[in-house]
Amino acid sequence: MSPTPLSLTYLVRPSKTLNSNAPAIFMFHGYGSNEEDLFSFAPELPEQFMVFSVRAPFSLEPFGYAWYAINFDAEYGKWSDDSQAIESRDKILTFIEEATETYQLDKTNITLLGFSQGTILSYSVALSYPEKVKNVIALSGYINQKILLEGFENKSLEHLSFYASHGQVDQVIPLEWAQKTPDFLKNLGIPFKYEEFPVGHGVSPQNFYSFRKWLEEQV
Repeated sequence: MSPTPLSLTYLVRPSKTLNSNAPAIFMFHGYGSNEEDLFSFAPELPEQFMVFSVRAPFSLEPFGYAWYAINFDAEYGKWSDDSQAIESRDKILTFIEEATETYQLDKTNITLLGFSQGTILSYSVALSYPEKVKNVIALSGYINQKILLEGFENKSLEHLSFYASHGQVDQVIPLEWAQKTPDFLKNLGIPFKYEEFPVGHGVSPQNFYSFRKWLEEQV
């Protein structure tokens, strides 16, 4: 299926069972990757979903893309460009709205699936604009409260559902950052499932089958 041009570059797998009003999964890759990375999951995801794998807007040299810059400073260490992250948060929201209209999606059944930096953005979009999202699959990431919309906690969040997982030996994003997620979501009254796997910064087969089963159970 050839993608209709929208505001971000993407790949798409049609729903295998619905021609209109299909639920959708929007996938967001990690730092330095591209839209082809997570799209490898698409053939194994539930067939009723239309699947979109989206390319981040900022190019990296010599190749790859990012949702925001990560800077390495001798004095201050590693730090993220939160203003770029907020810009990407809102670009993702616009893209979801465009795709929902263009492909006649079920706007009440939108799932975000992120890895690493894509997970950080998925958290931000879902918590900032919960009226646009139903489920979030958050792989190898964490919640950056600095890029959440001000006053998000006053919105209706109870309908959201989160699946979060992390590698126990992740050398890129510390495990303890991800371990703050359950309490954060619990305090907001959001249902979730949190798991850890004996891997590094990646997704094991067991992790994939677990989140796919979780997604199939969301009704």
